[in-house]
Amino acid sequence: MLKGHQTWLFDNKPVILSTGVVGGPFEAEGPLAEDFSLLHGDIYVGQKSFEKAEQKMLEEACEIAIRDAGLEKTDIQFFFSGDLMNQDISSSFTARTLAVPYLGIFGACSASMEGLAMSALLVNSRAARYVLCGTSSHNAAVEKQYRYPTEYGSQKPPTAQWTVTGAAAALLGPEGRGPKVTSATLGRVVDMGLSDPFNMGAAMAPAAADTITAHFRDRNIRPEEYDLIATGDLGIVGHDILRDLLIKHRMGISEKILTDCGLLIYDREKTPLVMAGASGCACSATVTYGHILNRMKKGELRKVLIVATGALLSPISYQQNESIPCIAHAVSIEYEA
Repeated sequence: MLKGHQTWLFDNKPVILSTGVVGGPFEAEGPLAEDFSLLHGDIYVGQKSFEKAEQKMLEEACEIAIRDAGLEKTDIQFFFSGDLMNQDISSSFTARTLAVPYLGIFGACSASMEGLAMSALLVNSRAARYVLCGTSSHNAAVEKQYRYPTEYGSQKPPTAQWTVTGAAAALLGPEGRGPKVTSATLGRVVDMGLSDPFNMGAAMAPAAADTITAHFRDRNIRPEEYDLIATGDLGIVGHDILRDLLIKHRMGISEKILTDCGLLIYDREKTPLVMAGASGCACSATVTYGHILNRMKKGELRKVLIVATGALLSPISYQQNESIPCIAHAVSIEYEA
């Protein structure tokens, strides 16, 4: 099952049986609104705080995924989840509600593919039959923790990104109809010395390049074998840097194939408020489990590679003037009608 240095091949091809994708009012105005399972018109989602709102959305995403698979909570063996709140409280409090054996992860915005890779590993090895994985983020909650509270009204540079308010979950099983997880390349921590939390795309791009080159080296395949290669949340700044880095690695990828979830979920021309694009754990999760999988089911895409990126900083590390270590995890998904 281990291929090369850091890639798993899933011989049994675990199936994504169902997904749940939840978004907030800003996401409802975006070009991918129809790919969400549920959209809220209230950023508080009827809760008393932004943090509780994020937890509620993750609970809803998990419940939708379980329901649409025709299963019950008691059928789920394990739940993988991670988020950007201190000690992963959105995930752990959701696990409390689900009452499902829980494995918390922290890969920052790479959590979606880290969770999917681990879930596929358990199902592929028959260590579990049904595994649920999810992640979430909330614009107001994350901004308050990592930058400045929304109410403060601070001005941001054009390199900054807009944190997605949303949650997404996927339920994997050993058999059935649906997209199949075929491989996963786990990334290394890459730190190029950048320390600006308002320029996360530039910080994460080298990690994305490292994982992408490792994936194709380990699998001994070419980028052209994929219909789509989507990074997590590099935004326009990080996306351009990634393209340059891949060319330096002699792995130029066509613009028709290489894209970024942070550039898909919002229309930057119509909503300049998003600046360089989207970010947050829910960015790659909602775009992948909603928009991209829907395109696969329609027959528009057959084989995709999702490379979720994450910046592994914390409020403490930033306050101590540390640089930003970054990581990227890649998962390949295939679908045959």
